[in-house]
Amino acid sequence: MELALFDFDHTVTTCDTYGRFLRRVATPEQLARAWWKVGPWLLAYRLRIISAARIRARVTRLTFSERHADDIATLAAGFAREVLPDVMRPEMLEQIRWHKEQQHTVVIVSGSLDLYLRPWCEQLGLQLICNRLESQDGRLTGRYAGGDCAPRKVEHIRRQFDLSRYLRIHAYGDSYEDRPMLALAHERWYRGRPLK
Repeated sequence: MELALFDFDHTVTTCDTYGRFLRRVATPEQLARAWWKVGPWLLAYRLRIISAARIRARVTRLTFSERHADDIATLAAGFAREVLPDVMRPEMLEQIRWHKEQQHTVVIVSGSLDLYLRPWCEQLGLQLICNRLESQDGRLTGRYAGGDCAPRKVEHIRRQFDLSRYLRIHAYGDSYEDRPMLALAHERWYRGRPLK
């Protein structure tokens, strides 16, 4: 048996789908306030003062807190159907297909949301490790259920899979957060290039 682990944003896709999804579901009021509430955080992130996990937690809280879970789920289904097909890297889809043809277990491991990743993964027959939004009484809290999985990808992978059962592990990523996942693999690809 072999295991293929794929990061999603900027690895399988050409862009950050989570950012696009946030802009799609944000209310007009949230968009109007975004510059003041998120702008300084984005600058701090670009200057590497704060981590991707911190900026992700902040924008998630600001966008989803107190929103109706069913409304966001409906928007996510439309996003998966209408947006995701246009942002895929053809060469990465081909790589996923190749792993599937070899009967490898293929897993998307992402800091993005299950609400739009799950329908896409189900369509291709892929397994999924990703973030889920916490809800209470039908409303979202603005927090991740179980915390942000992106900086803990390896922990989630090990929890879901007994890695000793796989003869070879393949991993594909593009960011600092992917490096621990890449370290698990026999064959590692970083930003489309093999790592020794």
